[in-house]
Amino acid sequence: MQTRQLGHNGPQVSCIGLGAWPIGGGMGPVAAATAIATVRAAIDAGISLLDTAQAYRTSEATLGQALKDGYRQRCFLATKVSGDYSPTGIQQAMDNSLKALGVDEVDLYQIHSWNPQYPVADSIAAMLKLQEAGKTRYIGVSNYDAAQMAQALETGFFHSNQPRYNMFDRDIETADLPFCREQGIGVLAHSPLAKGLLTNTYRPGHVFPTADERSDFPRFQGALFDRYIAVADQLAAIAADKGLSLVQMAIAWILRREEVSCVLVGAKNQAQLQEHLGAADVSWSAGELAAIDAMLRAAPAG
Repeated sequence: MQTRQLGHNGPQVSCIGLGAWPIGGGMGPVAAATAIATVRAAIDAGISLLDTAQAYRTSEATLGQALKDGYRQRCFLATKVSGDYSPTGIQQAMDNSLKALGVDEVDLYQIHSWNPQYPVADSIAAMLKLQEAGKTRYIGVSNYDAAQMAQALETGFFHSNQPRYNMFDRDIETADLPFCREQGIGVLAHSPLAKGLLTNTYRPGHVFPTADERSDFPRFQGALFDRYIAVADQLAAIAADKGLSLVQMAIAWILRREEVSCVLVGAKNQAQLQEHLGAADVSWSAGELAAIDAMLRAAPAG
């Protein structure tokens, strides 16, 4: 597994990471035994970075079970505080996460999202205190844009930002990725498969069960969903010409950017995991990237 540096003077992490939202049940139920086996198979395959969050339902507790028997020592463990970004809320969330995960420290602790209700200077200061106390080795943010990152940096340095980034969601290319490159902030790209739109799994008219978060998202319903699927089908044809699945191409396309330290892909089982691994060492020609860009211009906005 290829590794990349996480931010300025940061550690080496696997270029593909395991995003643990799905194994917490956020996209439909996953049996605990299946989730544990998937996590361990990921680590055995060389995936070192595992990412979860306070808000990921049962994910932290499930990871805690999976990381027993020596697996904790073989991974770079990241989690996030979700919702209450006051100093007290951050401290309590960290203590709860450590308990759920069954560990004394995590490798990366992140603020899950921007919320103007909480002064970012206070939030970053609280994160730095956790770092000084040895509860986390590194700190980071998630879903911050360039202006928000700039405000946070006024209080202290953080090694990573975790934004949404995929072929259908490219807003961060204009300002956020260049800012991260200039400031030495590693990018952990989440939602690389656009929550399934880039998997070549679904057909027009598919209805997601109510237990699946996508049942409430407009881009997964009606004519808009059908338009996304049509573009995904064309992308899948390009992938096939390169000997890749659409999933593999979508991951490898993100890894073309030097700012990206790791692509976080949520596998529900070992079969999905094995497919993800095939994206780690793909290279692109200028012509291939131009063809993909031309096709993406036909994708709907939404």
